Amino acid sequence: MRILVTGGAGFVGGHLAERFTADGHDVVVLDNLNDFYSPEIKRHTVEQCRAVADAGDGSYEFVGGDVRDADLVADLVTDADYVYHQAGQAGVRPSVQNPREYDEVNVDGTLNVLDACRDEGIERFVMASSSSVYGTLNYLPYDEEHPTEPVSPYGASKLAAERYACSYSEVYDLPVVALRYFTVYGPRMRPNMAISNFVSRCVNGDPPVIYGDGTQTRDFTYIDDVIDANVRLLSEDAADGEAVNIGSTDNISITTLAEHVRDRIAPDLELVYDDPKDADAEHTHADTSKAEALLDYEPEYTIREGVDAFVDWYDENRDWYEPLVLSS
Repeated sequence: MRILVTGGAGFVGGHLAERFTADGHDVVVLDNLNDFYSPEIKRHTVEQCRAVADAGDGSYEFVGGDVRDADLVADLVTDADYVYHQAGQAGVRPSVQNPREYDEVNVDGTLNVLDACRDEGIERFVMASSSSVYGTLNYLPYDEEHPTEPVSPYGASKLAAERYACSYSEVYDLPVVALRYFTVYGPRMRPNMAISNFVSRCVNGDPPVIYGDGTQTRDFTYIDDVIDANVRLLSEDAADGEAVNIGSTDNISITTLAEHVRDRIAPDLELVYDDPKDADAEHTHADTSKAEALLDYEPEYTIREGVDAFVDWYDENRDWYEPLVLSS
């Protein structure tokens, strides 16, 4: 299978590219290695994927470029059977300062990929959406029928992108699936996320810093479960034209999360609280029954199990990962 992964040097995209390569597929990655967080983490991912390709039957090619380059995107899609569109400008809080960049990358960039996929007639287009599309809370857990009222420019851009994708499925008969991720974490994750911040601070003897009163709750999803959901779409076609939640089995308050990390690493530390950040959701929790019905999706990791797995990985990879976390 020939698979194009946009944003394939990033966190989710990098794990997808590694998995597809390990499974013997021919993988092409498009990524601009932007500096939203350390590009060295992304370069490490690229080298990891190349090593996997060298050791197995799959092939791997990295292409430096941007989804805003419509001609480049069209050239790469020409040789693809499947396109996994993971490229995007991430970050709820930074989107408040620069909403137009999020529109250019997340909306216009997605349209470039969609147009190329439509013109080439690929087998399936799978895109990364976000729980941020829900925004204003009406009830929990969020199911896919919950109103979509994003409260950040980031959430608005992801909703616009997935709605374009689903409309292309309807109008152009393009097989499309939008996966709404709920706060993905795990090895090689972005340094500026709560879990990586809590872990890095605790292993260095600094207390976890919680923004707000800590009663906010999150549905954190371990990377292996997210990859499993994506891989299923190489064979499953029941979800075409749909937006589908990909979450964990539960949710957790930020204070409880910080306490779990602290107790695992440095039990004597006290928690520190600071002012809340703009545009952060108060609560998230995924109803994954649609993913279970359409994709046979069953997340294997509880949040505590996933955090423990990340702490173990952090300890094993601290020599290269931690300096990049602390410098971001």
